[in-house]
Amino acid sequence: MPLSCRESIIGGMTCRFFESGLPSVILLQPSARHETATLQAEAAQIVALAPVPFVLVAFDVDDWMVDLLPWPDRNISRHEEAGKRGQATLEYVLLTLLPEVRTLYGPLPVIFGGYSLGGLFALWASSQTDSFAGVAAASPSVWIEGWIPYADTHPVLASSVYLSLGKEEEHVKNRAIKKVGGCLRSQYELLKSQLGAEHCTLVWEDGNHFTDNDGRLARAFAWVSKRFFRH
Repeated sequence: MPLSCRESIIGGMTCRFFESGLPSVILLQPSARHETATLQAEAAQIVALAPVPFVLVAFDVDDWMVDLLPWPDRNISRHEEAGKRGQATLEYVLLTLLPEVRTLYGPLPVIFGGYSLGGLFALWASSQTDSFAGVAAASPSVWIEGWIPYADTHPVLASSVYLSLGKEEEHVKNRAIKKVGGCLRSQYELLKSQLGAEHCTLVWEDGNHFTDNDGRLARAFAWVSKRFFRH
């Protein structure tokens, strides 16, 4: 399928659209300004992995460690706004970005995904609203303080969730980050009890947190996308 790319300013934020055919699903993710080439590589891999026409909408955020945290965690950022602007980011997605995207593409299933803090944000967002049909969380930062107790009492409202983690990610010296393996296993068990084992998966990837980021997220989006595709 051919892949077209364009950029647009929506609600004052730069958004990049990567479209493959007539979309059947909307893929949504936070991004950074320098990631255009990475996003193109990611979108091309989704095309190769799944016969699902899609539009990937990537919206820029100013500071990942501030704008994507659901609550403060000093192990991630000591910025005074860290943990306060996550709600504003979600409100932008729900009240500004999604209405514009739906005007363009109609009421298609929306899969919210991201890498690292972006994956955590997608999981958190899906516990706050039923606007997302699926979640694609690659190497999500579920090690932040208080996440698992929160996830236990705030189930995701999406119907399908993909989780992945690099096999080396939990073998680090940082005492906070090394909890990620155990936390993600706990997250997966919660999802199986909340959604059913057939509606979620946990994939162990080769490498550390910085290995094949675009490929991991492409595989996550492809797995969830195929669950909503109708020939």
